Amino acid sequence: MEGTAVAVVVVAALLLIVLKSGMRVVNQVERGVVFRWGKALPAHRQPGITFLIPFADRMRKVNVQVATMPVPTQEGITRDNVSVKVDAVVYFRVTDPVRAAIEVQDYVFAVGQVAQSSLRSIIGKSDLDDLLSDRERLHEGLALMIDSPAAGWGIHIDRVEIKDVQLPESLKRSMSRQAEAERERRARVITADGEFQAAQQLANASRIMSDTPEAMQLRLLQTVVEVAAEKNSTLVMPFPVELLRYFDRTVQKIDAEIGEKGQGRRAVPDAPDVAVPDAPDIAVPDAPDVPEQRSPEGEQSAPEGVEQA
Repeated sequence: MEGTAVAVVVVAALLLIVLKSGMRVVNQVERGVVFRWGKALPAHRQPGITFLIPFADRMRKVNVQVATMPVPTQEGITRDNVSVKVDAVVYFRVTDPVRAAIEVQDYVFAVGQVAQSSLRSIIGKSDLDDLLSDRERLHEGLALMIDSPAAGWGIHIDRVEIKDVQLPESLKRSMSRQAEAERERRARVITADGEFQAAQQLANASRIMSDTPEAMQLRLLQTVVEVAAEKNSTLVMPFPVELLRYFDRTVQKIDAEIGEKGQGRRAVPDAPDVAVPDAPDIAVPDAPDVPEQRSPEGEQSAPEGVEQA
């Protein structure tokens, strides 16, 4: 009996040792790829406790989190012959742990090399303006170039971003001068446009004031108030405003009369030969205060405009 009990205890201990050697724990961020006698099983092990056959199975854990890998600075020449240095960063994750463990020896190193070559290729295909301004399109193109071979390794490229573009110092100075010239051009255009608008408004105001003399007088009074507000200037007005307005009205009246006479003189030559009858004598019956005129012979003459009988 004692020998049997000892044998049972020994067998139980061996079973526990075997079970313990075959028990594995897979973390939540990992997936287990099992190789049985050197051959990978088609299904990977999920997170939790999993059991392996001792001396037959071997498990490799693959991390499925999004990995961030910086791409070293790559120097290249753009399509418009500008030497630049560009660095980037790649975000990727494993979607098929079995293929990532079998198809490529080190998928992290492989993705890094593909990212460097793709970055150099995208530099040669792009202009300098695209590298500086149109980053989103370059990011999409770079991600597509890296994702094309990585998809066969069970890896998905989430995003690729260009971090920095280093330019030569001479090119930086040239771009600075160009930017300054552009800003100067905009400033001059804005100033000229402001002067043009101000001139238009002044022309409109002058036309309104010419039609309304009172507006000119009010403007003059407003200017006098503005000058007097400083209290450091002396304003001398040699002529009163009413006198200036009288001269203005007189000149306008004279111009109007000259214009009417000129129109009358122009109308006479152009008129056809029309006989103008003599105006009849018009008697003024009640002519007030008409003085009497006597002839030299002492006779009383008739008033002007009244025929003698």
